[in-house]
Amino acid sequence: MHLDLTDLRLFLAILEEGSITAGAARVNLALAAASTRIRGLEARAGVTLLERGRRGVRPTPAGLALLHHARAVQAQVARLEAELKDHAGGVRGMVRLPANGAACAEFLPEALPAFLAAHPLIDVEPEERPSHAVLDAVTTGAAELGIAAAWALEGRAGLCGAPFRTDRLVLVAPRGHRLASGPALRLAEALSAEFVGLGTGSALQAHLLAQATRAGGQLRLRTHAPGFDAACRMVAAGAGVAILPENAARRHRRILAIRRLAESWAVRRLMLCTRAGATLTPQADRLFQHLAREGQ
Repeated sequence: MHLDLTDLRLFLAILEEGSITAGAARVNLALAAASTRIRGLEARAGVTLLERGRRGVRPTPAGLALLHHARAVQAQVARLEAELKDHAGGVRGMVRLPANGAACAEFLPEALPAFLAAHPLIDVEPEERPSHAVLDAVTTGAAELGIAAAWALEGRAGLCGAPFRTDRLVLVAPRGHRLASGPALRLAEALSAEFVGLGTGSALQAHLLAQATRAGGQLRLRTHAPGFDAACRMVAAGAGVAILPENAARRHRRILAIRRLAESWAVRRLMLCTRAGATLTPQADRLFQHLAREGQ
């Protein structure tokens, strides 16, 4: 069976994106050309590799086998290309970096500029995802490294992590609000207030809704903000209170009151994660070392 590297890259992109259309766009192929390549790949393999449905595609058992080996081939090709480029006078490449919302919004903007300046031939593409999805990407080889909350690593075999940052959640309120002052409070004490929430796709927002349920209530969301800074401005203007990373809240401390939350879940350790025993490409290894030093 003849395997074409373009076909393998397309196959990986389709499964990572969830559809042939999105996968084709990612590898810069027309939809018709991508469909033809996949049909040809299945014909050469003699088996169906993808199950097509209204909601996208998923791999058959044979497709899962190909997916595993395709990722290994892709990683090996990336290492080969990087090593050859090393001999040409520099490491060039792009590193995908799935990371949770706090890492993407608060910490990577501080940590990445120095790396990019020191390595002008290496591009970094952060991708905001929930922590469990970050670890899924690293486990399957879709990404060489990622940043996730430490709790998500519990029970995950085959992964290892290094400390990156500590993300503490706080309640922010307008000055003069009844929750504006006092010691650290528990979430249950704030559930009678009206909240400014984050976007419906926010992993942090989903986490807070789950914690409110565990506390025996629910968040009364009056509106949603598109990001941490927007939420701070809306709270300062009197739209409600919000729960946000402390790092983001402190940028607006002149116009907001900030109170820490007493629960242990409000302190989230962020971990830089890789597959245990994996050999990283040179560019990913350099990024890992840089971010690990940032964590120290």
